Amino acid sequence: CISSAASDVYKRQIFYNDRIARHKHSRGGRPLLRGENVLRRTPRYDMYAQARREMTLREIGPQRFRSEIGLYYEDFQIGNIYEHRPGRTITEADNTQFSLMTMNYHPLHCDAHFASQTEFGKMLVNSGLTIAIVLGMTVPEVSGQAIANLGFQEIKLVAPVFAGDTIYAESEILAKRESKSRPGQGVVTVRTRGLRQDGVEFMIFERSALVRSRADAEANPTNY
Repeated sequence: CISSAASDVYKRQIFYNDRIARHKHSRGGRPLLRGENVLRRTPRYDMYAQARREMTLREIGPQRFRSEIGLYYEDFQIGNIYEHRPGRTITEADNTQFSLMTMNYHPLHCDAHFASQTEFGKMLVNSGLTIAIVLGMTVPEVSGQAIANLGFQEIKLVAPVFAGDTIYAESEILAKRESKSRPGQGVVTVRTRGLRQDGVEFMIFERSALVRSRADAEANPTNY
């Protein structure tokens, strides 16, 4: 359930501008009241941010809270898009270590002299690494409450990524359905896009995951 303490934390943040404004402006000879905003009304996305923030914090005792990862099945709405944060800046060390660890010895990933003579002009980041990072970025929203990752469809690599690039990801909810064989769980399908810091899309894929509901989580408690 939504805790009053979590709600208070969020309210303190969304009224941050108001508190600053009260020091700089007045209305009718009195300070601005809490909730009055001379700059703007609270935008609609703040309501979604509040719901998202409160879903990640659960009260388990007096003045004690436990963080939660991922959305439950009933939280997903078809058409919603989640922008995953933080981003990740990829270094040459990331690229080299991942390539060697996974036994991918293609010189484009580890030989700068070779790469300088190709059409790219420098070393490429291993696409296996970018897939892993983008997938990991989606977990806090998409699959933190998943029982199983069911599969991927149409992984497309449409632009290069180089060391020094910062990558981001966003996921759109395409479909959801309750499981017929596993009560209290459901299948959620998303389309995820990987984006460089310049806004260029470098990757897109679809995947499906089996996600539990809150009722299922309560019936099968863990230390989360």
